[in-house]
Amino acid sequence: MYAEERQQAIAQTVADRGRVSVVDLAESLRVTTETIRRDLALLEGGGALRRVHGGAVAVGVVETLVGERDRLQVERKERIAAAAVALIPTGRSSILLDAGTTTARLAAHLPTDRRLTVFTHGVPVAARIAGQPNVELHLLPGRVRPTTHAAVGAETLRALSMLQADVVFLGTNGLNERGATTPDAEEAAIKQALTGAARRRIVLTDSSKLGRDELVSFATLEEIDVVVTDSDATDEQLAPLRSAGVEVVIA
Repeated sequence: MYAEERQQAIAQTVADRGRVSVVDLAESLRVTTETIRRDLALLEGGGALRRVHGGAVAVGVVETLVGERDRLQVERKERIAAAAVALIPTGRSSILLDAGTTTARLAAHLPTDRRLTVFTHGVPVAARIAGQPNVELHLLPGRVRPTTHAAVGAETLRALSMLQADVVFLGTNGLNERGATTPDAEEAAIKQALTGAARRRIVLTDSSKLGRDELVSFATLEEIDVVVTDSDATDEQLAPLRSAGVEVVIA
């Protein structure tokens, strides 16, 4: 295949799928990842796509700012957060809270009748907990992304590698048979580390994200213990989760 044909195929794949990874493109086109990255740079220069960490997205596909996301599905997120409170272990326990608008709402509902140790890399999440007298709060280090207000990078990963909490509450941009996914590779790396740093793993997601598949996977369905979602979730959306043995809680 000539370079022009390969680049045309890449552009068409991105247009059809919305987003693709460098690794997937390299495997399907039988070239090196370095070749794909050069192709993506050329295609981005021509306006055919937009490069992101680990791959490319179609023009017009953008990661929504955290402030904008917080105004979406508000009532559903409140119900999910309230239902998730019941999944917090009784007695003194340690909790990891992922960055995200739904986990931030859970942070506002944390119980006050028990001692909790909470770790988070989300600045808005920490802000909702700070000052709660029964909570020992730890804000994880790292570079804060302006899009999500979440700490990412080597410092954050290093801090998480030393933890093993009782439970983690994760947010996600997409959840389907491939597992939980997100558009950004740096965010995915932190979410993957969060998943591995807790004994019980709970995903909080409104039904609009069920069936969606974003660029980077951070947890397979087998790595997820519970999904809390809202009553608009359909049987078709929930079937892959239940088939994989994931407990589903409807808020």
